[in-house]
Amino acid sequence: MNPSLELQLKTLPSDPGVYRYYDKSENLLYVGKAKNLKKRVLSYFNKNLPGYRIKIMVGKIHRLETTIVNSEYDALLLENNLIKEHQPFYNVMLKDDKTYPWICIKNEDFPRIFLTRTKIKDGSEYYGPYAKVRPAKILLDTIKHIYKLRTCNLNLAPSKIHDGKYKVCLEYHIKNCEGPCEGLESKEEYDEKIDAIRGIIKGDFQTAKKYLVNQMMKYAENLQFENAQTIKERLDILEDYQVKHTVVNPNIDDVDVFGMTSDETAAYVNYFKIRNGNIIQSFTTEIKKIIEESDEDILEEALIEIRQKFNSDSKEVLIPFHLTVEIPNVKLIVPKMGDKKRIVELSEKNAKEYRIEKLKQVQIVDPERHSNRIMAEMQKLLRMPVEPRHIEGFDNSNIQGTNPVSACVVFKDGKPSKADYRIFHPKTVIGPDDYATMEEVIFRRYKRMLDEGEDLPQLILIDGGKGQLSSAIKSLKLLGLYGKITIVGIAKRLEEIFFPEDPIPLYLDKRSETLKILQRVRDEAHRFGVRHHRTRRTNSTIKSELELIPGIGDRTVEMLLSKLKSVKRVKEANLETLEEILGKSKGRIVYEFFNNNSI
Repeated sequence: MNPSLELQLKTLPSDPGVYRYYDKSENLLYVGKAKNLKKRVLSYFNKNLPGYRIKIMVGKIHRLETTIVNSEYDALLLENNLIKEHQPFYNVMLKDDKTYPWICIKNEDFPRIFLTRTKIKDGSEYYGPYAKVRPAKILLDTIKHIYKLRTCNLNLAPSKIHDGKYKVCLEYHIKNCEGPCEGLESKEEYDEKIDAIRGIIKGDFQTAKKYLVNQMMKYAENLQFENAQTIKERLDILEDYQVKHTVVNPNIDDVDVFGMTSDETAAYVNYFKIRNGNIIQSFTTEIKKIIEESDEDILEEALIEIRQKFNSDSKEVLIPFHLTVEIPNVKLIVPKMGDKKRIVELSEKNAKEYRIEKLKQVQIVDPERHSNRIMAEMQKLLRMPVEPRHIEGFDNSNIQGTNPVSACVVFKDGKPSKADYRIFHPKTVIGPDDYATMEEVIFRRYKRMLDEGEDLPQLILIDGGKGQLSSAIKSLKLLGLYGKITIVGIAKRLEEIFFPEDPIPLYLDKRSETLKILQRVRDEAHRFGVRHHRTRRTNSTIKSELELIPGIGDRTVEMLLSKLKSVKRVKEANLETLEEILGKSKGRIVYEFFNNNSI
């Protein structure tokens, strides 16, 4: 360890803050937050680090910097900002340069309302962002069906309208605009519509409904029934939109909701912004795991990032599990029952569906990318220097030491390559000795591959625990291949993954694609081995029965089985058939043996 780094570790403060790791080239590796800087940073330099990827990162640390803040929440905000600014290699989770659409109410006389992906600091109001364009367009279309707003970009200053600078355009004549450019609509009337529209965008439909009802009543009182009917239709449109977006009790107001699911390589976080019982925004994102981050750590980071992205100032946040971070003036609630519990479950369901959809899309649309993703995951989880494009799995099969066979199956890019499967019959092992059999077979397999200049696998999978793995390692050492090929063992009972010289096995998530591939290789090796073991045992039984015939040797037995295929057919064959196959002398011997008579 760098002496200056060692000194820094001894003098760390115990305050909340942010720490930054740098390598020898002064590249920023990682930014983290802590409630207690001393405890958190020292945990990285513990010998029993939880993950392989963390060990890699720690091995690169040459220098660290710390910044003390007042609270853990302040540390979380500072960490978020530093990650956005510097984008360190081991902090990919918060990188997001996507430009999402906003609904803009322009800062001008008679404001226009439109979609934009660019925010300009000119006093305009921006609502969003929207994770998808379609919901924003539906909302805008609903608003335009209800209210007649101007779409031109004229400067409608009162002086210019008063001077008669403009004339109404086609939009006025087709009844899409009330003609404010000629003073046909007052600023007070127009601003009343804008206030109602603000409410709709925020999920408050009461102001808009009140405005429309008042309009409808005025027309009705003046016997303008066609206009009243038009307003009634607009009110129906608004109520229909509201019904489709009300998902919980309307009394649940101004709440943020987060749901989450995760696997070995990524987490998927869903966010709902709820106002007056309406989901006015929904957003789901995939967050790649880099150094085995926990779900709690990821959700803390995502919660701050997403609330900033969507400009949320909600004082209540519903989450699926408890977090240690405290946000000033905000309640983090894990609901146990009722409507709030159901909305969290709905958010989690959205996160799960998003994950399934993503994986299916990759597998169907881009199978190569799907394969690459699995290979990259296996490389990380199995601590490999390269991706396991070529995997070989071994399994021994015998019953009480009889007719032993060892199977070798080959997988390329995660798929079986059956033309490369091999069966080995042990030559030096006597009796049921799995360890010695594995040692012999591994030596024979890779000695031949080396002699013939064949491409070696990147991963060898041994069906068994530490004993079988140790035996295979002996052979790799004799061949000079130990350390050049990754080798692991997989035990059936708990699906433990054993590594050489590591007493602690790895337990993979049951949903992990890596575990599924390893299980498939193991099961295929077992199936292939058992099939050939049964065939050999059956052939051995048949052969021993025919060898009981006096005067009949191995070559004669093989000739009979080659022609007649089974002992049953040999027994049922007539004399002429047997003499045709073996000749008169041996044919008569076989016939008399099974028919127990003489001719």
